[in-house]
Amino acid sequence: QECYEKNPDKQIHVGPVAIGGGAPVAVQSMCNTHTSDARATIEQIARLHDAGCEIIRLAVPDQAAADALPEIVHASPIPVVADIHFDYRLALAAAKAGVHKIRINPGNIGEPDNVRKVAEACRERGIPIRIGVNGGSLEKRLLEKYGHPTPEALVESAQGHIDLLHRYDFDDIALSMK
Repeated sequence: QECYEKNPDKQIHVGPVAIGGGAPVAVQSMCNTHTSDARATIEQIARLHDAGCEIIRLAVPDQAAADALPEIVHASPIPVVADIHFDYRLALAAAKAGVHKIRINPGNIGEPDNVRKVAEACRERGIPIRIGVNGGSLEKRLLEKYGHPTPEALVESAQGHIDLLHRYDFDDIALSMK
């Protein structure tokens, strides 16, 4: 069994909330409303904020959800993270709406050029990207290589996504692997 030494991590900011780099742990939750229902989402964010939540993540599965983001971001007392799957155009809309962080899985966002477009939009607006890698959405080539989701496969996937963002001169990155 190998033992890895932790490298000092880079601090990023999700709105005014610092993450990593020695910052205190921030409480984040995820709304279970339909993001397209701005009123219900804003109400739930307010309740979560009152309970101590410091960052809120919202699913953005479709254009209706993306269309609600400007109103939600404006009304939210805490930074908003857009959770994007499959359609990079929703990430572009979220960036334009002023979200404070975007969560993508570059493995399911499509072609590298789609990732480039998201990285450029986020870089222009100072929005960090959270790379979310999980065993349920590993690239086919890694599943074939390792046989099933393994820690090594997750690390290789994450490193590939980090390298891709670095290729597009983007390094304001948070990483999640599970």
